[in-house]
Amino acid sequence: MQDMENPAIQVRPLTPNIGAEIHGVDLSKPLDGQTFEEIHGAFLEHQVIFFRDQKITLEQHIAFGRLFGELHIHPAAPSPEGYPEILVVHADEDSKRITGEAWHSDVSCAEEPPLGSILYMHQVPPSGGDTMFASMYAAYEALSDAMQRFLSGLTAIHDGEHVYRGRYRDEGVDDTGKTYPSAEHPVVRTHPETGRKALYVNSTFTKRIVDMKRKESAALLGFLYEHIASPEFQCRFNWRQNSIAFWDNRCAQHYAIWDYYPNVRHALRVTVKGDRPF
Repeated sequence: MQDMENPAIQVRPLTPNIGAEIHGVDLSKPLDGQTFEEIHGAFLEHQVIFFRDQKITLEQHIAFGRLFGELHIHPAAPSPEGYPEILVVHADEDSKRITGEAWHSDVSCAEEPPLGSILYMHQVPPSGGDTMFASMYAAYEALSDAMQRFLSGLTAIHDGEHVYRGRYRDEGVDDTGKTYPSAEHPVVRTHPETGRKALYVNSTFTKRIVDMKRKESAALLGFLYEHIASPEFQCRFNWRQNSIAFWDNRCAQHYAIWDYYPNVRHALRVTVKGDRPF
């Protein structure tokens, strides 16, 4: 049971709409019940939470993710040998692109997209390499009542084919004959734990609005993508070595800024399985 008068952690919000730094916890050690409940509560309230100065092994990274559910295996990216749950996020002077360089919710093309993602930063460039996060609660709530009602009856196709096909060829992945996920999801999603509504389309995976003409769909999605990217819905995280970010893919999007070429940025991610959007 949580002791509200003696909290186990300190939660420092970054902005009114999204993001908080968590202090007073060492994630290399097992979490007691109160600490876990407070971290989980901060995650649900702030949509992305950040930890500084953490030193965790691959096994501890995986164990922390499993506290929140079964882990997701990425449909395209290779993993370190023996650790299928780990996604490597790496960029250097040979990179032609990076992971996450547009607004998105991770693997939203899946029938059951991930609940959340936990990124652990191992190496940072001398400057740059920040990640932007945007609240889809705030984006939805800023729309007019009329637009909210209109969007609530719509669904959209999210597709992984154009995102993943051939993307990891330079890392030895031959995806000839592989089928990548595609799914139809509501444009406005209800969060299964908080009950709040959030916009659920993104410029990386969403291809079109169902039952709309091509030009209508393109115009509506274009408006929503511009709206989603409004600065007032965002926070920006400046990475340091041994920092961790844990974001809620059900109500937040993120954008990795590639302004550090040709320097190295290296991180590892575990992803928690989610459920079908409704």
